[in-house]
Amino acid sequence: MTNAEFVAFIRKNAICVSCVIVSIAIGVTIYLRSDLLPDANVVLAEKSKQGELIAANIEDSHQLKDQYTALVAANQAIANRMIRVGQLAENLQYFYRLESETNTKLTDPRQIAWTPPPKNSPKTAYTPVGFALTAQGTYVQLMDLLRRLENGEHYCRVITCNLRPSADQRGSQLIISLSIELLGTQ
Repeated sequence: MTNAEFVAFIRKNAICVSCVIVSIAIGVTIYLRSDLLPDANVVLAEKSKQGELIAANIEDSHQLKDQYTALVAANQAIANRMIRVGQLAENLQYFYRLESETNTKLTDPRQIAWTPPPKNSPKTAYTPVGFALTAQGTYVQLMDLLRRLENGEHYCRVITCNLRPSADQRGSQLIISLSIELLGTQ
């Protein structure tokens, strides 16, 4: 076959020759790019995961304003229940209100000296403020006082509690000594 006959054959069968050339080009391309397939699958999986996350975020984003409002309200409710570390008179006034509400007699309410946390301790938003209380009353009155402390307007944690009979000879009177912490801000 001469060059003239070869060119005539190509012109006569142009569509078939073009298809064969394109098929060979596609085969060579597939062969050369087949080593990139595992990497492409990993990238596809990452992009699919990112796409699912974005779709979930878009789906949940319509609730963000309601959730933000709820969080702000919850933070405000928590802040309203905090005591101020440096306001000794107001802090003790809380205990005197409890004394009048429960008909007990507080003999020794005092705020324990507050010490700042060590420098390398984790920073917290709230500070526990210690108090020592001694109250006198009946068992029901003292339990009411304790219940109001734990469920009252401030967050309270009872550290120690000691209940003993009163020194006077009235059998129904008891004395409770409490060491508590109220959650506060500076």
